[in-house]
Amino acid sequence: MLLYGFHPVREALRHRPHEIQRVLVAARPGGRRQEIEELARRHRVSVSAVPRAQLDALVDESVHNGFAVELAGKSEERGSGDPNFVVLVEDIQDPRNLGALLRVCEGAGVGRVLVRDRGSAPLSPAVAKASAGASEYLPVERVTNTAQELRRLKEAGFWVYGTAAGPGGQPPWKLDLKGPVCLVFGGEEKGMRRLTTEHCDGLVALPMRGQVGSLNLSTAAAAILYEALRQRV
Repeated sequence: MLLYGFHPVREALRHRPHEIQRVLVAARPGGRRQEIEELARRHRVSVSAVPRAQLDALVDESVHNGFAVELAGKSEERGSGDPNFVVLVEDIQDPRNLGALLRVCEGAGVGRVLVRDRGSAPLSPAVAKASAGASEYLPVERVTNTAQELRRLKEAGFWVYGTAAGPGGQPPWKLDLKGPVCLVFGGEEKGMRRLTTEHCDGLVALPMRGQVGSLNLSTAAAAILYEALRQRV
């Protein structure tokens, strides 16, 4: 597996250097390159200076900032988030949106993220880059059946709240988001699936006071997840 971008490479060196086969560097000499090379030396990871065109050929879907790492495998180490704070996402097709959401989840202390397999972006290097390295610390699991996973969570004592883009949802500060909670986020275009909505104990929505009808996914998620964090600390 190839990870690229300054932040994902730095977090991989910090968090799981034993899984890195080598670091590829095409950035100009300077602060960021020096930081990556020092981390690599500290953890005895091989560094290869390569032409920028070589990285361009390897990574054709996004900007790599002159840094990439070749990974031998995925760590099974769990994150340090709250195991009773779970997020489930479905039908998020843009890897940048999924990565940005994972970044918010990790920052808010979410214990794990469940991603519906069909209809969602794969957990690719583009997602890792958009997460700015947060995906290195956050347990992310692919699931095949959203309704089944929600039933399991509810049987385990979780309250499930789905996010609504329009009327029908309550502001997050009016809900009790303490204890075992799962927050569900739907896709960019259609939101949550009908059956998923039926399995929710309630809906949460952010009031909009301006002329714009909605917020982008990661911005809305940040507002909701940090209200949950405020209640939980």
